[in-house]
Amino acid sequence: MLLNKAQEVAAALQAAQAKMSCAESCTGGWVAQLMTAIPGSSAWFEGGCVTYSNAAKTKMLGVDSALFERVGAVSQEVVVAMADGVRRLTESEISVAISGVAGPDGGTPEKPVGTVWLAWAVKGQPTQAQLYHFQGDRQAVREQAVQAALQGILDYLPSLTCNPKKI
Repeated sequence: MLLNKAQEVAAALQAAQAKMSCAESCTGGWVAQLMTAIPGSSAWFEGGCVTYSNAAKTKMLGVDSALFERVGAVSQEVVVAMADGVRRLTESEISVAISGVAGPDGGTPEKPVGTVWLAWAVKGQPTQAQLYHFQGDRQAVREQAVQAALQGILDYLPSLTCNPKKI
């Protein structure tokens, strides 16, 4: 099912003549793995970063380290900075970033297991973020996050102009 969604994303990226990138935390590179499992992916997949630790988010993506103290890694501000950072790093037209609490540990009353923030950065557009509360075990939370990430690429890709290279 996820591979089918990835193939749908690949076709949409090819049609838009656009490349995507991803910054992943709780999904551990699952989006990148799905996208690169498709032959010819170098035509539309620019790259990705698995930034599991806060230090990696700062070093690789330029996330302000003060954000972790202020709002935590699983937050709108951090995921937006991740999406912007990986899009800038790879010079892709669209990116997705994921940060969440997949479990079984790590949840708090404010951010229980299943809390996941996703953000999509589209060149020339304001970065969009969305909060999800997924159900199930670690595998289920991660799978639902990947599904939502890919669907978001499909949803936000049309906001690119007809020729994204001129944006």
